[in-house]
Amino acid sequence: MLLNLNIIDLAVVDALDLDLDPGMSVLTGETGAGKSILLTALGLALGDRADSGYVRPGSKRAEVNIEFDLSKAPLVKQWLIDSELDDDGQCMIRRTISDDGRSKAYINNRPVNLQTLQGLSRQLVEIHGQHAHLTLLDSEEQRRLLDGFADNQALLDNLNSCYQNWKQAHKQLQQLLKAGSDQAEREELLRYQLEELQQLDLENFDYQALADEHHKLANLGKILGVGQQQLDILYDNDQQSVTDMLGHVIHEINELAQYSHELNGISELLSDAEIQIGEATQQLRRFLENQEADPQQLISLENQIGIIQSLSRKHKIQPEELPELAGRFATELDNISHSSERIESLNADCERLLSQYRKLAGDLSASRRQAGAELQQRISDAVKELGMPHGEFIVNLRTPEDAEPQRNGVDSIEFLVSTNPGLPAKPLAKVASGGELSRISLAIQVTTSTDKTTPTMIFDEVDSGIGGGIAEIVGQKLRRLSANRQVLCVTHLPQVASQAHQHLFVAKNQKAAVTSSTVRRLSDDERVNEVARMLGGVTITENTLAHAREMLVSGGSAKD
Repeated sequence: MLLNLNIIDLAVVDALDLDLDPGMSVLTGETGAGKSILLTALGLALGDRADSGYVRPGSKRAEVNIEFDLSKAPLVKQWLIDSELDDDGQCMIRRTISDDGRSKAYINNRPVNLQTLQGLSRQLVEIHGQHAHLTLLDSEEQRRLLDGFADNQALLDNLNSCYQNWKQAHKQLQQLLKAGSDQAEREELLRYQLEELQQLDLENFDYQALADEHHKLANLGKILGVGQQQLDILYDNDQQSVTDMLGHVIHEINELAQYSHELNGISELLSDAEIQIGEATQQLRRFLENQEADPQQLISLENQIGIIQSLSRKHKIQPEELPELAGRFATELDNISHSSERIESLNADCERLLSQYRKLAGDLSASRRQAGAELQQRISDAVKELGMPHGEFIVNLRTPEDAEPQRNGVDSIEFLVSTNPGLPAKPLAKVASGGELSRISLAIQVTTSTDKTTPTMIFDEVDSGIGGGIAEIVGQKLRRLSANRQVLCVTHLPQVASQAHQHLFVAKNQKAAVTSSTVRRLSDDERVNEVARMLGGVTITENTLAHAREMLVSGGSAKD
């Protein structure tokens, strides 16, 4: 359960430290007091997207910290251990948002990404928004609710894994069958193109080495001519070679070194240079002696490079990519040559996977039908309690025969409602009254939440459009729901607020043109005044206060 919510510089909240109790807690306050910012803070801490607009004006960053008690959440404890985020059974989440829009998330003081944070949050908190009835109109949401009620997740995982394998095998099979119509023509073309490429001696293919060798042979005359000139300058010139001049310089420096020892270092450097020039001269001489013009080799290289460049242009790739292209052609040719075997194998795989899928889909349909019968009865009962005595909720499940496999099974699931006797059931989207739709939505949310293990549930004004005795029933249902989990409810209804174990009041304050919101726990006497305000509006009389006390006593949440 949620133990503590701490907020710093988030929107209209400058600082808030709120402890929460087990059971049912309500948040009330005037419209615009800032109740929604508490849910915003929780949402951010649980992994909602953030931006700089959440940072309180004048602040550098906003921060939200929440702490959970995991004593009754063994699965969450194990998740933290498996994720290497455990800290002696603690669960603390921190989210910071900078004024530049960047955010950071931490679990037990270890940085995590949003995906990890959301993975944990889904196991800790479930939020039902005031517009949940709109979400319930979506067929996928209806399917999700039924599968959640039936506890079908493991069956769904197996079925969807089987579906993905079948889909992949089926796609490959169709591609092979489609290619079979022009297979002979394609095979002939591949063989011709592969033979063209194989003349390049692909095992020893090195285009860059060929290009470098061609470039050298094409410029060999210049290499030999200029190289011999430099050799003459370095050594062979009897009158003024670099070697002779450098030897003379060394001799003269050595003579001078008799008078100044500082010149010895220079002499050593020049001697080293003389040795290196001698080695370079010898290497240059050997290189030039080993070069021999070979017009036939040059012609051969030009022919090879011409073929390579022609094939490169033909296939619209770089010369270096030709061996890889040949490999792809060989693989495709091999696949075509063995396509009949591959088709036979894929056919067998498809049949096996299809049979497995239909078995899993049948099990899933049976589970949905059984759970659907129970779910529609429980929701019908709840709808009647919520002021629709003739309301009937129907889970309409249709399973077509031999349907093509698809994700999440082949069933068509639709929630239908009949609000008056003698009238046919209609889809939720066609329920005429907004109030009726709100009550049906609330009945669905409360009913499908009963069997869930999520330790904390939040209901954000899900009771809108409801009043009177029906509102009291809603409060009772939420209180009963809190018997084995924590329920936090934002409400404007005194009938709901009077049922809570803990009452939190949200107020807006304004000082020097700066607006802030505060939250505090109400004492028993303060609860009477707040429920009276919710009942009586501007003028609160003794009768209103008496009515408020009676509601709190009846709700079982106030002291005698």
